Amino acid sequence: MSIEAVQSSFDVPFALGMMNLAEDTALTRTENLANWIEARLDEGLHWFDHADIYGDRRCETLFGEALRHRPQLAGRVRVVTKTGIITPQRDSSTPGIKHYNCTAAYVTASIDASLQRLGIEHIDHFLIHRPDPLMNAEETAQALDSAIRAGKIGSAGISNFLPETWRRLQAAMQHRLGAHQLQLSLSHSTPLFDGLFDALVGDGQIPMAWSPLGGGQCLSGSLGSTLANMASEHGVSPAGLALAWLRALPGQPLPVIGSLKTSRIQQLTQDANHVIDRSSWFTLLEAARGHEVA
Repeated sequence: MSIEAVQSSFDVPFALGMMNLAEDTALTRTENLANWIEARLDEGLHWFDHADIYGDRRCETLFGEALRHRPQLAGRVRVVTKTGIITPQRDSSTPGIKHYNCTAAYVTASIDASLQRLGIEHIDHFLIHRPDPLMNAEETAQALDSAIRAGKIGSAGISNFLPETWRRLQAAMQHRLGAHQLQLSLSHSTPLFDGLFDALVGDGQIPMAWSPLGGGQCLSGSLGSTLANMASEHGVSPAGLALAWLRALPGQPLPVIGSLKTSRIQQLTQDANHVIDRSSWFTLLEAARGHEVA
């Protein structure tokens, strides 16, 4: 998949993060989840963000059960999923330790396992969840390229990588790295000033912002007050304005929201495409950082 195709495919205001799916009692019921997925698709929200670590693989499994229950939905969903984090419970060594694994064998097995759990034939974006200090870039690249050629994944990507590491992986790959998930929000704007964001956009990667509301930090304290006042003036919700602040950046980062609540999703759908003017953008940045720009 070309970078242009990746960019154009993210034609929504945000992706729906499935990290908390297994904790939602109502949505763990297959019929309810199928209804929820169909409602989101009908609203034009077709990107669903997964990872094998979410719910210890249960989130992917629940999602797949819903798609099998209502097969006509499978062709409408667009899926991002990730691998590479091994929890202590999943570590077969003694005593068991959290670690990373992006070996070719593990990546290949993870792709097949996610396809099976999700009940789909193709993963749109498959990301390495965390940079592995022991990564053999050539072997990992070969596994990702092979999966793309086989049609198992549309594009390979990364999450939480620094430039030196992703460039080492990219240099070994035949295909271009696509999506790049990074922590980015009003309350965590550091990547805009340390070169990380410029580097990934400059390398042609499509930014996806995880924790786009800073785990609620954007909506509290003095920043929350500034957001609330400005949102009222603009006729949008504070959370929607915070997402619009992100979307104003070059490359239009795709926020990955964590809420599964229908009313909140519908409100954000209305607000996230709000166009924020430059002065308002910097007003929010100043409120978030506690000082004006130099």
